[in-house]
Amino acid sequence: MTTSVELDPDVDDLAPTGDAITPYDERHFVTYLRLLDAKAEGAEWKEVAQIVLHRDPVADELRTRRCWQSHLERAQWLSREGYKRILEQTAANKQ
Repeated sequence: MTTSVELDPDVDDLAPTGDAITPYDERHFVTYLRLLDAKAEGAEWKEVAQIVLHRDPVADELRTRRCWQSHLERAQWLSREGYKRILEQTAANKQ
């Protein structure tokens, strides 16, 4: 990992896509974990978007929901498949 993880960073409108772990992903690992925890607990998306993503669902519901959805999807991808790339990158850096 080349980028430091931040505890409560601001987020872009959309999370990265694709099969590579990006520096943005690395900075937002905690954000992704918080989103997964909230999903597992059944938290309401608007509350999660406000607390975790620093977005206002009242002022701009569509944009906020798109932001929340893209980051949740990225978090789910990381937990299903992306973590393998993290392990591969770590192993490659140790060689």
